[in-house]
Amino acid sequence: MADTPRPSARFELLQADDFAQYLLRERREIAFVLKQLAARRCMITAYLGDSQRFIMTSVLAVSDDERRIYLDVGNDEALNHQAAQAGGLLCVTQLDKVKVQFSVTGQKLDRYERFPAFLAPTPEVLLRLQRREYYRMTAPVAHSLVCRIPAPGAASRVEARVVDISGGGVAVIVPPADMNLTADQKYADCRLDLPDFGPITATLRVRNIFRIVNRNGGDMLRAGCQFEELPPPMANAIQRYILRMERDRKVRDE
Repeated sequence: MADTPRPSARFELLQADDFAQYLLRERREIAFVLKQLAARRCMITAYLGDSQRFIMTSVLAVSDDERRIYLDVGNDEALNHQAAQAGGLLCVTQLDKVKVQFSVTGQKLDRYERFPAFLAPTPEVLLRLQRREYYRMTAPVAHSLVCRIPAPGAASRVEARVVDISGGGVAVIVPPADMNLTADQKYADCRLDLPDFGPITATLRVRNIFRIVNRNGGDMLRAGCQFEELPPPMANAIQRYILRMERDRKVRDE
């Protein structure tokens, strides 16, 4: 466990100037958001260390001095003990359609109002990121992403190449002959396979379309698509995939 990178390392991408305005560092501001999460009983996906394991939790309360927070335990007792021993917890949730992410370390099993709970120091940094302001990443060339979109009136799916991806949606390229995408049209049951993170099934709404010419001189359609009602675990998987790809890119550039 001691050699496992702490979740706080995943904030490295968010230290850039482009994201500085979305990071809260003042304890009072962070405590205010945490209290809102507690009041709304927002469900939180808390990832254990740098692993794929997670528990579903929520903020129970913030201490009077705003230096500690209480998080609910999960349903799996064994996993709760693993969470208490992990290097930290990366917590991801939404508040009024705004993405909220924070990392806690030094968490331990305790009690809150006579019930089991995690007790942890208040996070030093908290991210609030509007859906329309999600970081957008150009899809890697080494292992291109494909989004399989059901063709209207057909049993098959059209394979559209993903050119960029964010927590809010994807941009895809498809030959006009394969599929006639329509602006503002919704396409349900689209499948996006993320390497090492598994398949993402989502409904896409096309927001914009324009024609481009590829290197071979052929016409292609480029469509900017928005995820519709994407379940939190799948949204979290996309965000984690983006963070890993950016981290790998930084390593290659060094």
